[in-house]
Amino acid sequence: MKSQYRWHSIPIEALCGQIMVTGRITISDRYQIRSALLNDTLSEPEQILINRLLYGIRHGLLRIID
Repeated sequence: MKSQYRWHSIPIEALCGQIMVTGRITISDRYQIRSALLNDTLSEPEQILINRLLYGIRHGLLRIID
């Protein structure tokens, strides 16, 4: 059974800011980031923001929720 998640595309900067403020990353956030990574549409500053999110996840600063 395939799960269907809907997300609204917002700029990566706004999405990263929202994630950092709440301290949580949802599955829809992850799908939007993944889509941007796979489409290779990220600028260097956006890539840096995503790297900061990954750092936060690795070090327990951000929680992954479903």
